[in-house]
Amino acid sequence: MKINLVKLGVAVLCLIIGVETFAQQKLTLPDSSNYIINDSVMIKTKYGITLSAVVVRKKGMPQKLPAALFYFIYSNTNRSLMEARYAADHGYVGIVADARGKRLSPDMPVPYEYETKDVNAVIDWITQQSWSDGRVGMYGGSYSGFAQWAAAKHLHPALKTIVPYVAAIPGLGLPMENNVFLTANYQWAFYITNNKYTDDEVNNDKVRWRNMRFNWWDSGAAYNKIDSVDGTPNPLLQKWLSHPDYDTYWQSMVPYGSDFKHINIPVLSITGYYDDGQVSALEYLREHYKYNPSAEHYLIIGPYDHFGSQIGGLARLRGYEVDSIALINTREMTFQWLDYILKGGKKPALLKDKINFEVMGANKWNHASSLAKMEDYHIRFYLDSTKNGMMLSEQKPVKKVFMHQQVDLADRTKFYNDYYPDPIIKKEIDRSNGLFFITKPINQAVSVSGALEGQLKAIINKKDMDVGLILYEITPSGKYFQLSYYLGRASYAHDMSKRTLLKPGKLETIPFYRSRVFSKQLQKGSRLLLVLNIDKNPFAQINYGTGKDVSKETIKDAGPPLEIKWSTQSFIELGLSADVEGLFK
Repeated sequence: MKINLVKLGVAVLCLIIGVETFAQQKLTLPDSSNYIINDSVMIKTKYGITLSAVVVRKKGMPQKLPAALFYFIYSNTNRSLMEARYAADHGYVGIVADARGKRLSPDMPVPYEYETKDVNAVIDWITQQSWSDGRVGMYGGSYSGFAQWAAAKHLHPALKTIVPYVAAIPGLGLPMENNVFLTANYQWAFYITNNKYTDDEVNNDKVRWRNMRFNWWDSGAAYNKIDSVDGTPNPLLQKWLSHPDYDTYWQSMVPYGSDFKHINIPVLSITGYYDDGQVSALEYLREHYKYNPSAEHYLIIGPYDHFGSQIGGLARLRGYEVDSIALINTREMTFQWLDYILKGGKKPALLKDKINFEVMGANKWNHASSLAKMEDYHIRFYLDSTKNGMMLSEQKPVKKVFMHQQVDLADRTKFYNDYYPDPIIKKEIDRSNGLFFITKPINQAVSVSGALEGQLKAIINKKDMDVGLILYEITPSGKYFQLSYYLGRASYAHDMSKRTLLKPGKLETIPFYRSRVFSKQLQKGSRLLLVLNIDKNPFAQINYGTGKDVSKETIKDAGPPLEIKWSTQSFIELGLSADVEGLFK
């Protein structure tokens, strides 16, 4: 289990870097005989901040053109020239702008907090240039995806469309997920603020960051002391830790609530089933449709990770041979979309409905009008305790039974919640802790799609806990194919902006839905397995359940073991292509 969880630290590095990190190399300019190039544009804002940008135009084009804007924090002049030239080759003015404090900007880098102003300042500058036709489209992944949504919070009239890939939401996907702070991306603050570009040496010091996580874990220190364990102050982390709620600090960075009502531009979102930040990308989509049901918001989702989503997939992903039809070209798709919106071109052929998803194992794309309609049937499975063991039962248990779990929060000999899907297909899984619920074998090939969602009901002896769920397909050959997982803090399950502590000894309901969306063709004879556990390992805060700020709790707060009585009234809901009747042997 330790080996598998260690991969989380490395894999989330891909989430941090994406395809945005390129070593600083000797500057390579495009052919100046075919392009008009300015790699040192300085954009002075009305509020005193100066941003830098690269602008590339192709010679022989009309005098005024729409602009394709890529805004990022991982500054690299070669990367900027490459992006801008690609846009110019496709009939746009290519612009790559650096975040505040990066590359040539004289200001201090401040990630996340000012993109709502800074990106719109760049758009405003674009519209004032002689080559601009007054229209801007944005694209890009990870931080660049976040920046597009940040700009849309106060929508500039010139911004006509956005194409965010694996878009981050600060405070939801990272640095915390469902209100649980993660250690896996700890070094990111140094990586992007240590200099005007990126500090690759610090970021790639895997030994340092591994030692930090395990030394903190072994020490039992409070999470807000983890930078002391490392030996270098991390002021950004400390600022983030002071906002454990998804409060106005985080809400101010991206559209929130009714902000989405006013976002009426077309959107094409791209993410993957194994994107570490998928919960962020899909939160934008869910909220957009919630507050603006008529939104023109399309989604492409398939068997991609954070990196792969930004290029269109990898043929082999964490040991899984990806269906050939799932492999697309994200960049080509992006500019087909921009042409569709800004030039009256054809809509990309893949976009047959709002939700476009590849069914793993079936080698086909399916299309639906919403996430909820990815499959025709929604089946509820109860976490049941029977004479044959713990089952995922399609029948609601007649008797209300409790299943017991005990977790010593002070113990450092075991990790709990081995949720990270690397490899995706395992020969065996850790069964030393947690509860395991399994279905009967499926008597036909059937697809299962959508989010892992439902309700947990439990009685505990403390005021809080961090919960983990993992969903597998157990194939007829006995292999474990990981489909989805959920990680979240029970006290925020009803409202991520307000903590509501659990009452010891009382039956509590814990709803969940911000899990990994997926789609998979299950083989005849396969079974579904759900693993229920508490999250306790070196890759996240440890919630000792006192009700205090979790970042301030120490191993001294562990007290008696966490005692959980899980109710058989707990359930998950899954979308399937066949009704439950006659589905199981």
